Amino acid sequence: MLTTFRQMPTTDMQVTSIRLERELKERLKELAGQQGYQALIRDVLWSYVHQRSSTPPSQCSETDICASITATAQQAQRCALTGQSISPQDPMLLGVTTQGTIVPLSPESLSR
Repeated sequence: MLTTFRQMPTTDMQVTSIRLERELKERLKELAGQQGYQALIRDVLWSYVHQRSSTPPSQCSETDICASITATAQQAQRCALTGQSISPQDPMLLGVTTQGTIVPLSPESLSR
């Protein structure tokens, strides 16, 4: 599951309508579990916006990372722990958070 980027009361949100295939909606409900599929959709959309813009995603802490995988950056990234830039073709880590989010990490960002 993705980390929630914006925590705000639903009364501060605008209502919008989106048409989803029945199967997609059911799969989203299964994936979302207790969080609810609308919150999951918001998280997915915020993640997309942050990936496509220069605005870095919310920072996380080292205690949020439950696993990491060695990787090579294919495009510019920003470490979710330190904010350090990661250039294309540089070594990096993919950190898996306790919520199931995969975040970019610089190799030296985790204590060993």
